[in-house]
Amino acid sequence: MSLKVENLTAGYGDIQVVQDISFEIAQGEVIALLGPNGAGKTTTLNAISGLIVSMRSGKILLNDQEITHKRAHERVQAGIAQVPQGRQLFSFMSVRENLEMGAYIPESRAEMDKNIGRMAEIFPILGERMNLNAGSLSGGEQQMCAIARGLMSNPSYLLLDEPSLGLAPIMVRQVMSVITEITKKGIGVLLVEQNVVQALKLARYAYVLEQSKIALEGLSITLLEDDRVRRAYLGM
Repeated sequence: MSLKVENLTAGYGDIQVVQDISFEIAQGEVIALLGPNGAGKTTTLNAISGLIVSMRSGKILLNDQEITHKRAHERVQAGIAQVPQGRQLFSFMSVRENLEMGAYIPESRAEMDKNIGRMAEIFPILGERMNLNAGSLSGGEQQMCAIARGLMSNPSYLLLDEPSLGLAPIMVRQVMSVITEITKKGIGVLLVEQNVVQALKLARYAYVLEQSKIALEGLSITLLEDDRVRRAYLGM
């Protein structure tokens, strides 16, 4: 059981952003996708989710079934959910209403109340703030709300785009801890993250995108000691 990207070349309109990239994520593991700004990390997530991306070549397979040509909502139904960079919550709506927005496909809407209860267990702070407007939450709480919204569709694979962006160190640790708990439930996580140390500590395997291509890959514990990674991303 896996989410597999094979020889993906994609972009927006006439602009090619990623070229010939391949990787695989198993259920219950974290795979990190690293690289500088503009390398194509978000574009890769959008291509997997079916969001406003022009795929020129390649395949996306979910549990050996090709979903390359499926529409975005069909990919959600198949088991893929994306948590976008910047959280993108509806700030004027309550936490509960934001979670409900994540349960818009029929299968998850039928279990919406049950899943909201599960989210309150996974994220106790959200349970306490369920009736508050999302805009009143702290940055870390908003990120947890965004992740919980993604989980409301009961995904097999969760695509996380910069979950630690703008958060204080203590909140970064909390968010990373939540990601670990998510994988224990059998959900595969593709993590795009600028905090390279945290990402490599969390992930089993990582890919480094540079100039639209995968320039480096390997076990995270190995990449942490790689001189190229240490110089480029860790300032060592």
